Amino acid sequence: MNIVLNKEKIENINSDLELVLIKNKKNLNSKIKKVLDEINFFSSAYNCFASQNEKKLYIYVNDKSNETFKIAFSKALNSVKSYNIDSIKLDIVQLKKELKINNIVEGILLGTYTFNKYLNDKKKNDIKIIISTYNSITKYEDLKKKLAYSLSLSNSVNYVRDIVNSAPEDYYPKVMASDALKIAEDSKINCEVYGEDYLQEVGMNAMYSVGKASRHESQLIHLSYKPKKPKAKIVLVGKGLTYDTGGLSLKRGEGMISMKCDKGGASALLGVMKFLSENDVDIEVHSILGAVENMIGGDAYKPDDVLKTYSGKTVEVTNTDAEGRLVLADCLTYAQKNIKDIDYIFDFATLTGASIGAFGGYTTAVMGYNEKIKKLITKASNKSGELVGFLPFNQFMENKLKSSIADMTNTSSNKNGGAITASLFLSNFIEKENKNKWLHFDIAGPSYRKETWGYNPYGATGCAVRLVVRFLENINK
Repeated sequence: MNIVLNKEKIENINSDLELVLIKNKKNLNSKIKKVLDEINFFSSAYNCFASQNEKKLYIYVNDKSNETFKIAFSKALNSVKSYNIDSIKLDIVQLKKELKINNIVEGILLGTYTFNKYLNDKKKNDIKIIISTYNSITKYEDLKKKLAYSLSLSNSVNYVRDIVNSAPEDYYPKVMASDALKIAEDSKINCEVYGEDYLQEVGMNAMYSVGKASRHESQLIHLSYKPKKPKAKIVLVGKGLTYDTGGLSLKRGEGMISMKCDKGGASALLGVMKFLSENDVDIEVHSILGAVENMIGGDAYKPDDVLKTYSGKTVEVTNTDAEGRLVLADCLTYAQKNIKDIDYIFDFATLTGASIGAFGGYTTAVMGYNEKIKKLITKASNKSGELVGFLPFNQFMENKLKSSIADMTNTSSNKNGGAITASLFLSNFIEKENKNKWLHFDIAGPSYRKETWGYNPYGATGCAVRLVVRFLENINK
């Protein structure tokens, strides 16, 4: 999709169709009103109707919320995918309201995304979208900046979708490292990549053990963005399991399908860094990615193993399918050993099915100790449209990870509250000075869905990119 601004009046712009939002029957001529009534147009939100005579594409919205507009644009553009059209125009002022550029762009670009890497018949999706700004009260130059910003953000989300959707045979740890280095070709971004020799040398035994049965070498990736006068410093840590068999605690066959999605956390951070390479933000950002493949074989780590982590703490392995938290444990320790004066430290992972059970699959489960930071996340959630929910810690859950032979186990014998115990495990690797700066984001549900929902397609959603960017905007004020 090619989205452009045009200063002309809407009626003076040539296009195949004009997109018109409708909330009620007011101001409709009697002829089109009759047609819409006959097809029960107003019976359900997001119903679409293309009038060939009027050259208009009508879409029904039942409210004026940001998410409603995004879904509306997504539904409208998808409804005409099979049409032989080259262009669609729309007025930026509709329903007595000036539409936000980001709602238009995100709805269209995120909602019409397709993953066609493995298709021989690659259908083109190059409709030109022309936004008439004639009635806008916002300065044209400001609109241009907002358009560029929104395009960059949406393209970064789709970039992540492409990564997560890619087959594990094509996307393994060294490919993730290669993508990180490509992002770092921009002068704003620096990238350091470490292999398994480094992991063994410094004692990152938890991360090393998870990946040692794979023919693909594990990669520790450190991307950094350092503006001259940063207002804050944030560290982002991502789980990058490019494929997860479950290890010797082998997943069932159906449970292994779509495990390419287990790289969603680290992939999202690649998207964030891609966005930062294209935009100026006054926040220092470090992204630590643990890129690993969890396989089976004679070299695989085993249940009953005791691993000495980079922090020095020991972990009794009770389930090799709880591998993501082991990778994150060492990556969190690496971050705190190598980056000082941290203001925020967040980790992102497709970590537990329990988080899906808790929130239904469309919501990121967030856990941590600082209520003020949680409020900032709620604000970022509202602005980005990405749903978040918070799960509470308590002293009784902390006891579920006790081991008789090591400092802790990597899973609880009691499966209840699995998202919480996983987060509590990670909290053991957050230094005391950083406890109130840390949040854990379990994106297992919204990162990858086997269905179309809202303006998200089947498969990878690019979850967490917009949430993090909106959070950076909040602390940048």
